[in-house]
Amino acid sequence: MPVRVELDALLAGKRMTQAELAARIGITAPNLNVLKTGKAKAIRFSTLSAICRELGCQPGDILRWEPGANDEEGKE
Repeated sequence: MPVRVELDALLAGKRMTQAELAARIGITAPNLNVLKTGKAKAIRFSTLSAICRELGCQPGDILRWEPGANDEEGKE
């Protein structure tokens, strides 16, 4: 998938565990893990906003686009 989720460095910088972030934003730790490992197909804006609020960051600090084999460029 060409969109990567970059949470590890942000969590380390805040000295926060994945479980702590999940509790603070109101989702389960397994659901946050699905997002963190790149297995999620979508993210709610409310979840993205809550992550940004808790980590003091912008969406672009969390999500990064990389061209890849699953890139759907040119498809409409």
